[in-house]
Formats: sequence, C-alpha cells, structure tokens
Amino acid sequence: MKLSVVIVNYNVCYFLEQTLLSVRRAVEKLGAPAEVFVVDNNSVDGSVAMVRTRFPEVILLENQDNPGFSKANNQAIRQARGQYILLLNPDTVVEEDTFRACCDFLDQHPNGGGLGVKMLDGQGEFLPESKRGLPTPWVAFYKVFGLAKLFPKSRLFGRYHLGYLPKDQIHEVDVLSGAFMLLRREALDQVGLLDEDYFMYGEDIDLSYRLTRGGWKNYYFPGTRIIHYKGESTKRTSVNYVIVFYRAMVIFARKHFAPGRAGIFSVLINLAIWLRAGMAVARRLLVQAAPVLLDAGLIYAGMYLLKTYWENNHKYVRVPYPPQFMLVAVPAYIAVWLGSAYLAGAYDRPTKTSRIVRGIFVGTILISAFSNFLDAYRFSKALIILGGVWSVAALAGRRALEHFVRYRNFRLSERRHKNVAIVGSWEESVRVRHLLEASGVQARVIGYVSPVPIPDAVMATATDFEPAEAPASPVGDLLGEVRQLDDIIQVYELNELIFCGKDLSASQIIALMVSLHEHQTVAYKILPQDSEYIIGSSSKDAPGDYYALDIALNLFQPQQVRNKRLLDVCFSLGLLLGAPVLIWAEQNKMGFVRNCLRVLAGGYTWVGLRYAAGPRRTARAVLSPADAADAAVTLTAAARRRLELLYAKDYEPSADLRIMFRHFRWLGTERKSSTKK
Repeated sequence: MKLSVVIVNYNVCYFLEQTLLSVRRAVEKLGAPAEVFVVDNNSVDGSVAMVRTRFPEVILLENQDNPGFSKANNQAIRQARGQYILLLNPDTVVEEDTFRACCDFLDQHPNGGGLGVKMLDGQGEFLPESKRGLPTPWVAFYKVFGLAKLFPKSRLFGRYHLGYLPKDQIHEVDVLSGAFMLLRREALDQVGLLDEDYFMYGEDIDLSYRLTRGGWKNYYFPGTRIIHYKGESTKRTSVNYVIVFYRAMVIFARKHFAPGRAGIFSVLINLAIWLRAGMAVARRLLVQAAPVLLDAGLIYAGMYLLKTYWENNHKYVRVPYPPQFMLVAVPAYIAVWLGSAYLAGAYDRPTKTSRIVRGIFVGTILISAFSNFLDAYRFSKALIILGGVWSVAALAGRRALEHFVRYRNFRLSERRHKNVAIVGSWEESVRVRHLLEASGVQARVIGYVSPVPIPDAVMATATDFEPAEAPASPVGDLLGEVRQLDDIIQVYELNELIFCGKDLSASQIIALMVSLHEHQTVAYKILPQDSEYIIGSSSKDAPGDYYALDIALNLFQPQQVRNKRLLDVCFSLGLLLGAPVLIWAEQNKMGFVRNCLRVLAGGYTWVGLRYAAGPRRTARAVLSPADAADAAVTLTAAARRRLELLYAKDYEPSADLRIMFRHFRWLGTERKSSTKK
C-alpha cells in the first residue's frame, strides 16, 4: 500500500463531498495502491450517509462523540497500511497529480519525514501557513503581538510564516500544516502519533517538531497546489479560536521548552490571549453596533437642532429646555425609536422604507404615551412628533446615501443581483441555473464559458438572450472560451465565476483562479461532479459557503430570529417569576432554573435544532421538535433530522409554544455540548 489518506470530518458534508471527489481523481493518477479513511466525529449533517452512498471505496470510521482532531486521526493511522500517510482537511481540493508528485518527491528524499504543499484559499490567494517556523517563545511573541504581520518578510519578525522564503521554491521547514500533512510511516513509527493532549490546533506543530528532533526533515513542496477553504470548521475571528489556538502554544512550550522559559512564555501567551480575545469581542461588537450608533448620532444631532429651533421660535415661554431633556429624555427617545425600528425590520436586508416608517411610528406612539405618566420629563409633544419625523428621514437618508455610493441609484428595496458566469459545458450550465434558482440565489447568469475550443462557425451563431431565462440551445448564452476569460470578466462586469467540476479538472480550476488573481472583485465557486452543492469562499479568513438545493428555512429569516429571541426572553422571565410554583412540575428542578438563565443569556433556546445542522451556528436547544413526535418506536437519526427541517421550514413562534407546553416537564433537561473541530 503506497498511500493512506486520512480525513477527519465534523459537520462539513458539502465540503467533504468535494474533497473526496478530488481525492478519488488523485488516487487514480497515483498509479499505486491507496486507501482513504474518513473519521466522522458524530456529525449530524448527513455526512456519514453521503460517504456511504457516494464513496463506497472509503473506509468509514464513525465516532459517537467528538474526541478531537488528534484522537480521530490516530484512530485511522493505527489501521492504515500505507508507506505514506496523508492527513487531509475535509475543506480542501487537491490537484489530480498531487499524490503522485508528493510521493515521488519523498521517494527521492529518503530523509524526508513529512511534506507540505502550496495551499491557496478559495480566491486563489497563497496561504502563508503553507510553510512555518518553530514557534519558539520569541517567534510566538512576535506573532501574537502583531509584529509578524507588520513585517512578514523580516528574518527576525517573520519567522512564524517564513515570509522571507520564496513561496515557489522547495525549502526545509520546521512546521507542516495539519490541513495537508504527508508523513512517512517509518518516521511516525519512530517518533509516535499525534499528541492527544491537543484537542485541536498545535498537534501539527508538535508532530513536526518531534520529526525534526528524530533526525527527519520536513519539506515545503510547491510542485503541486491545493485549495484550502479555511474557516468552515473554524471561525478564525472568534474568541474561541483565539483562546484555543494560543493555549495550544502554551501546551507546546510546556512540553518542549525548559520549565523556566515555558513559565515566562505561558505568562506572555496568556496575556496575549486575553488581549486578542478582547480585541476580537470589541471588533465584533463595533461592527454590529456601528449602524445603530451612527443612526443614534444622527437622531441626537437632529434633536439638538430641533430643540434649539423650537425653544427660540415656537415655545410659549422663550426659555431653554432643562439639561435633562438632552441628557436623559432624548437618549431614552432614541432607544425607543431604534428599538422599535429594529423589531420592525429596519436593519434587515434589503432595506425597506416602510419598515423604518412603521418602527419609528410605533416608537413615537410609545414615547408619547409613556411621557404622560412622567411629569418631570414631560417636555413637548411637538418635539416628540418632529423627532419621529426626523428619525425616519435620518434612517432612510443614511441608507439611501450608502446605497447610492455603492450602486449609483436610490432604489433601496431592490436587491442588486450578482453577475455570474459559468465555466463549463452547456449541459452543466443549465444544471447550475436550476441549482441557483432552487436555492433562491439573487444572481444574473450572464452566460457560460466553454472549457474547450469553439469553432468560429459555432461562435458566429451565438445570439443575445435574456439572462433571466434559460437558453434553449448550447450557443444561446455562449460567452466565449476559457482563454478569453480575462476579457469576459471585464466586458460583462462579472462578480462571480462558477467552475463545473465535471468539465474542468482541479488543476485547471486552480490554475484559472491563480491566473485571474488581479480581478479582486470576482468570487469563485465550484460545482463538483454530480453534486447538488455549489461551494466557495470569499477570503482566507471567511468561512466557506455554498448554494445548496435545500428548502428555504423560515427559522433563519431575520424577522423570525427576532421573534424567537423575544419569545425565549419573555417565556424565561415568566418561568422565573412563577418558579416557586412551576418548579414542582419539573423532572429536573435545578436544571429548570439553569435553563431559564441560559436561555436569558442567549446561549440556549427553548426549542431548536439538535439533530440537523442549520446554515449557521445557533444556540443550543433544550427541546427539539423531534421530542414532540408521537412515535410508537424510537425515531431514527434521519427521521429526527427530517422533523427538525420541517419545523425550520415552516417555523412560527406558536410552534415553540406548542412544544414547550406539551413537554413542560422536560424544560429542565440537561443537554451535553460538543466542541466543534
């Protein structure tokens, strides 16, 4: 057995499918016996069923929990029979000659214990972690405090990613990336498997270091390339990522450095952890709060001008309003106006002026009503009404200005469709159209680009067509050939290219992504052969995404997200107020109180998805719609997922109330959490 490929998967079914398709082609090109392992860490997104159905040749290991990246890899490595063992991430695409080229290189370099390749993100950008240096205390210090990013090509500060080494040349390196880590079995037998003290992150650094300590060499080999979408299994900007990643460095330092140095290193890294985690939280809050703060500032400024005008021109007694008006009353008005506008959908996309008007109108009524009960803060009804009018103008005006700067028109409610071209055969382009339509993607398919040369006579018959309609013939929306792609992007002002994996090899797709690198505004996605998922990623730090042929889920619509959160908060407050009486009806009384507090904090929801994976991360669910099913026998995992998807598709808050009242005694249920790899 020449090669054993090991892939650890956790809830990335769509990406795993594409990875396995590329692996299958690479194995065919290897010209030697190979085996492929998939270790699934208790995924709930149908990954296991997909592997069994589409890839019967794969050796599937199913875990009933999530033991972590290191343990899962070691499970397969212990069974592997290959001369070389490849640890491969499930969100990668390998070229057809990747396995052959890498194995040939290690065959020619018997001192090589491990090998990494040139990795590109979903936009064709080089990923610097393709080659890394050893994170000694000073190297790690330079990284976590940002010096490595400021001076990436410095031999002093840029040693973490070895930015001073050319990315297109072979180098001996200290550390290989766990996303693609080709290992010699003989070397593994000598230095040992992955260290299972690392749940995720750091295990690749640790093993790379042990290989060099054992006398082996690690090579960076740019003779082949892979796409690594990144971020799908890991949200790189999250606080959890910051803490887990840098604490892995602490484990490494304590294990391999002298105790004295490790102690200093640990203090520095922990300081950096809290610094970077704080920055991550602050950045996220600032991004989310910026539109609200900007609106609040505009309303406040307008209220000051209105107050000044009114007290100088229309007030019965020409004396200034007391300071409390601007210090207390106006901020309270703004909070009510913006809160009502938020609940009305004023911050949803696309922007609709009617939502702004409705929200501000309700807020104005509430302010007018409550001000009647507060004599000390009863200032002017006229200013409240004028303030409401100004609030509508400020919110709508700001959005109109932003929209005009971006799109050069004032049609706020009109969604700007992406201009999309399909690179593939006419048959596949038709399939892509159907997938986009079924997924509800807002896109204008301009046409398709042929992957093979087109005779001039055929090109001459190409005709104009309406992008909203599917062409009736292979030449109806033909834009040209792949060699003309650069010009096609500019002429048609394309925003996105979709590559058809059935018509283009992974090598061709990667080569096109690299050659079109100058078009920074163009996003790339891939439709794998015979797949129903169009996959891509917008940047190296953004999670991968996909257009899936799935039903639209009402549960994740902004309005329903707000309704669900309001229901959770109100229901939890009611339960806590009635707890002295209600708690006696609960099977788990302490769990009941804990769940009320957890739901209030936002980490839990009373009813949600536990068996099906939603399109984005959600709060943990106390109850599942599957719990409400009356079944004479225990439901299968597939049946539970189906029930949850039906719940999500037709979600209404009344469904939550029905489930909670029906299973009221279970509200104290404790749910074990799992960590995502």
